[in-house]
Amino acid sequence: MTGLDAFVGEREVASPAEMEALGRALGGVLRAGDLVVLTGPLGAGKTTLTRGIAVGLEVRGRVQSPTFVIARTHPSLGDGPPLVHVDAYRLGTDGELDDLDIDFAGSVVIAEWAAPFAAAVADRWWEIEIDRGWAGTGVDTACGTAGPHVADMEDAAPRRVRITRHG
Repeated sequence: MTGLDAFVGEREVASPAEMEALGRALGGVLRAGDLVVLTGPLGAGKTTLTRGIAVGLEVRGRVQSPTFVIARTHPSLGDGPPLVHVDAYRLGTDGELDDLDIDFAGSVVIAEWAAPFAAAVADRWWEIEIDRGWAGTGVDTACGTAGPHVADMEDAAPRRVRITRHG
Protein backbone atom coordinates (compact mmCIF):
# COMPACT_ATOMS: atom_id res chain seq x y z
CA MET A 1 0.00 0.00 0.00
CA THR A 2 1.16 3.50 -0.77
CA GLY A 3 -0.17 7.01 -0.39
CA LEU A 4 -3.83 7.14 0.42
CA ASP A 5 -4.50 3.42 -0.12
CA ALA A 6 -4.98 2.93 3.65
CA PHE A 7 -7.75 5.56 3.55
CA VAL A 8 -9.74 4.07 0.65
CA GLY A 9 -13.39 3.68 1.60
CA GLU A 10 -16.22 5.75 3.02
CA ARG A 11 -16.49 7.59 6.32
CA GLU A 12 -18.62 10.24 7.99
CA VAL A 13 -16.98 13.50 9.01
CA ALA A 14 -19.02 15.37 11.62
CA SER A 15 -17.41 18.83 11.69
CA PRO A 16 -14.96 21.20 10.01
CA ALA A 17 -12.42 20.32 12.72
CA GLU A 18 -12.77 16.62 11.86
CA MET A 19 -12.43 17.45 8.14
CA GLU A 20 -9.20 19.31 8.81
CA ALA A 21 -7.94 16.44 11.02
CA LEU A 22 -8.64 13.99 8.19
CA GLY A 23 -6.66 16.28 5.89
CA ARG A 24 -3.70 16.33 8.32
CA ALA A 25 -3.69 12.52 8.35
CA LEU A 26 -3.84 12.40 4.54
CA GLY A 27 -1.08 15.00 4.25
CA GLY A 28 1.13 12.83 6.43
CA VAL A 29 1.16 10.01 3.84
CA LEU A 30 1.08 11.96 0.55
CA ARG A 31 4.29 12.06 -1.48
CA ALA A 32 5.62 13.91 -4.52
CA GLY A 33 3.80 12.64 -7.60
CA ASP A 34 0.47 12.10 -5.82
CA LEU A 35 -2.62 13.59 -7.43
CA VAL A 36 -5.78 13.94 -5.35
CA VAL A 37 -8.98 15.03 -7.08
CA LEU A 38 -11.63 16.60 -4.84
CA THR A 39 -15.28 16.59 -5.85
CA GLY A 40 -18.33 17.87 -4.04
CA PRO A 41 -20.74 20.79 -4.01
CA LEU A 42 -19.77 24.32 -3.04
CA GLY A 43 -19.20 24.57 0.69
CA ALA A 44 -18.77 20.81 1.15
CA GLY A 45 -15.36 21.16 2.78
CA LYS A 46 -12.87 20.74 -0.07
CA THR A 47 -10.75 23.73 0.99
CA THR A 48 -11.02 22.79 4.68
CA LEU A 49 -9.69 19.32 3.81
CA THR A 50 -6.89 20.92 1.77
CA ARG A 51 -5.93 23.14 4.73
CA GLY A 52 -5.45 20.01 6.80
CA ILE A 53 -3.42 18.37 4.02
CA ALA A 54 -1.19 21.46 3.94
CA VAL A 55 -0.55 21.14 7.68
CA GLY A 56 0.25 17.43 7.26
CA LEU A 57 2.65 18.20 4.42
CA GLU A 58 4.22 21.08 6.38
CA VAL A 59 3.97 23.67 3.62
CA ARG A 60 4.04 27.44 3.74
CA GLY A 61 1.24 29.87 3.03
CA ARG A 62 -2.40 30.30 3.89
CA VAL A 63 -4.56 27.79 2.03
CA GLN A 64 -7.60 29.37 0.45
CA SER A 65 -9.71 28.49 -2.55
CA PRO A 66 -7.70 29.02 -5.75
CA THR A 67 -10.86 29.86 -7.74
CA PHE A 68 -9.60 33.13 -9.17
CA VAL A 69 -5.96 32.16 -9.69
CA ILE A 70 -6.73 28.56 -10.83
CA ALA A 71 -3.57 27.15 -9.18
CA ARG A 72 -1.62 28.15 -6.10
CA THR A 73 1.71 26.60 -5.00
CA HIS A 74 2.64 26.25 -1.33
CA PRO A 75 6.38 25.54 -0.90
CA SER A 76 7.56 23.05 1.72
CA LEU A 77 8.85 24.41 5.02
CA GLY A 78 11.41 21.58 5.02
CA ASP A 79 12.61 19.10 2.45
CA GLY A 80 9.19 17.72 1.47
CA PRO A 81 7.31 18.36 -1.76
CA PRO A 82 5.34 21.53 -2.43
CA LEU A 83 1.55 21.45 -2.42
CA VAL A 84 -0.14 22.67 -5.60
CA HIS A 85 -3.82 23.50 -5.00
CA VAL A 86 -5.80 23.67 -8.24
CA ASP A 87 -9.37 24.75 -8.97
CA ALA A 88 -10.22 23.23 -12.38
CA TYR A 89 -13.83 24.46 -12.39
CA ARG A 90 -13.22 27.01 -15.16
CA LEU A 91 -11.02 24.73 -17.26
CA GLY A 92 -12.64 23.36 -20.38
CA THR A 93 -10.24 20.57 -21.39
CA ASP A 94 -7.47 18.40 -20.01
CA GLY A 95 -5.12 20.38 -22.27
CA GLU A 96 -5.87 23.50 -20.22
CA LEU A 97 -4.87 21.65 -17.05
CA ASP A 98 -1.65 20.55 -18.74
CA ASP A 99 -1.05 24.15 -19.89
CA LEU A 100 -0.79 25.24 -16.24
CA ASP A 101 2.71 23.70 -16.33
CA ILE A 102 2.34 22.00 -12.95
CA ASP A 103 5.21 19.77 -11.82
CA PHE A 104 3.00 16.73 -11.19
CA ALA A 105 6.00 14.46 -10.54
CA GLY A 106 7.66 16.76 -8.00
CA SER A 107 4.58 18.03 -6.14
CA VAL A 108 1.52 16.86 -4.28
CA VAL A 109 -1.36 18.15 -6.38
CA ILE A 110 -4.81 18.67 -4.86
CA ALA A 111 -7.20 19.48 -7.71
CA GLU A 112 -10.79 20.53 -7.09
CA TRP A 113 -13.28 19.80 -9.90
CA ALA A 114 -10.62 17.96 -11.98
CA ALA A 115 -12.14 14.45 -12.23
CA PRO A 116 -12.74 14.72 -16.02
CA PHE A 117 -9.07 15.61 -16.60
CA ALA A 118 -7.16 13.41 -14.15
CA ALA A 119 -6.47 10.49 -16.52
CA ALA A 120 -4.80 12.88 -18.97
CA VAL A 121 -2.18 14.01 -16.45
CA ALA A 122 -1.64 10.95 -14.22
CA ASP A 123 -1.66 7.17 -14.51
CA ARG A 124 -2.77 6.87 -10.88
CA TRP A 125 -4.74 9.25 -8.66
CA TRP A 126 -7.14 9.30 -5.75
CA GLU A 127 -10.58 10.87 -5.80
CA ILE A 128 -12.12 12.23 -2.63
CA GLU A 129 -15.85 12.84 -2.95
CA ILE A 130 -17.47 14.94 -0.25
CA ASP A 131 -21.27 14.90 0.07
CA ARG A 132 -23.01 17.44 2.25
CA GLY A 133 -25.83 16.47 4.58
CA TRP A 134 -29.40 17.63 4.14
CA ALA A 135 -32.10 18.69 6.56
CA GLY A 136 -35.80 18.15 6.02
CA THR A 137 -37.17 21.71 5.96
CA GLY A 138 -36.16 25.11 4.73
CA VAL A 139 -35.80 27.12 1.54
CA ASP A 140 -34.60 25.67 -1.74
CA THR A 141 -32.39 28.58 -2.76
CA ALA A 142 -32.01 27.29 -6.31
CA CYS A 143 -35.75 27.52 -6.96
CA GLY A 144 -36.73 30.08 -4.33
CA THR A 145 -39.46 27.88 -2.86
CA ALA A 146 -40.18 26.96 0.73
CA GLY A 147 -42.16 24.35 2.51
CA PRO A 148 -42.02 21.42 4.88
CA HIS A 149 -40.75 18.95 2.25
CA VAL A 150 -38.09 21.15 0.65
CA ALA A 151 -34.53 20.36 1.63
CA ASP A 152 -32.09 23.05 2.70
CA MET A 153 -28.42 22.22 2.75
CA GLU A 154 -27.21 22.66 6.31
CA ASP A 155 -23.63 23.82 6.79
CA ALA A 156 -23.41 22.06 10.16
CA ALA A 157 -24.53 18.71 8.76
CA PRO A 158 -22.05 15.81 8.71
CA ARG A 159 -20.26 15.05 5.45
CA ARG A 160 -19.90 11.67 3.79
CA VAL A 161 -16.35 11.32 2.49
CA ARG A 162 -15.53 8.60 -0.04
CA ILE A 163 -11.90 7.97 -1.08
CA THR A 164 -11.28 5.93 -4.24
CA ARG A 165 -8.07 4.99 -6.03
CA HIS A 166 -7.97 5.22 -9.83
CA GLY A 167 -5.35 3.67 -12.07
